[in-house]
Amino acid sequence: MSGKLYIVPTPIGNLQDMSFRAVETLKNVDIILAEDTRQTKKLTQHYGIDKLMWSHHKFNEHKATESLIDKLKTGTNFALVSDGGTPGISDPGFYLVRACIENAIEVECLPGAVALIPALINSGFATDKFVFEGFLPHKKGRKTRLEYIATEDRSVILYESPHRIIKTLEQIVQYIGPDRPVSVSRELTKTFEETIRGSAKELLAYFQKTKARGEIVLVIGPLPKAKKEEN
Repeated sequence: MSGKLYIVPTPIGNLQDMSFRAVETLKNVDIILAEDTRQTKKLTQHYGIDKLMWSHHKFNEHKATESLIDKLKTGTNFALVSDGGTPGISDPGFYLVRACIENAIEVECLPGAVALIPALINSGFATDKFVFEGFLPHKKGRKTRLEYIATEDRSVILYESPHRIIKTLEQIVQYIGPDRPVSVSRELTKTFEETIRGSAKELLAYFQKTKARGEIVLVIGPLPKAKKEEN
């Protein structure tokens, strides 16, 4: 019988957010595939998990997938984890999951932490319909995506790094509009968690004076109905 691939979400900051089921799964599989073994080791040591660990990240996932499929076919059970959150959401995981499906290998994804949902709830914007864009393209296609987002009548969620947040807010002001409502959440679940809300120009002014730290989730409010009707 083939083995099974478990997709195991891990805390995005606060180690207490690890579920009982996730801990038991990591204890029971044969091998843990980790985005950064050093980071995952902190988690496994905290929960007393002593398990063989292999690196599986964006630089080796294409090359490693075939050999992992072969190993799964022999009956080995793997758990895939990222540095934080749910694997496959702006983290490695998609290629391996797709390969498992193509090879009739069972995949089970546990529910758990993901940064985009608490950031959306914290924003105060509409939650009935939303779009997750992940990271914007750094160069090619970036302007096109921003111009498309400008017409969205749903809340739009982006991931961003601290050293690019000012550039992104500048471009939101330029291509989406200075008065478009924006929310920025950083360090979610951690000691210095913070959410700042306001217009795009207000948040740009804030971060021009205040150095951004930690992982960032940026939420752009929907296009106001009046603006939509104008368009």
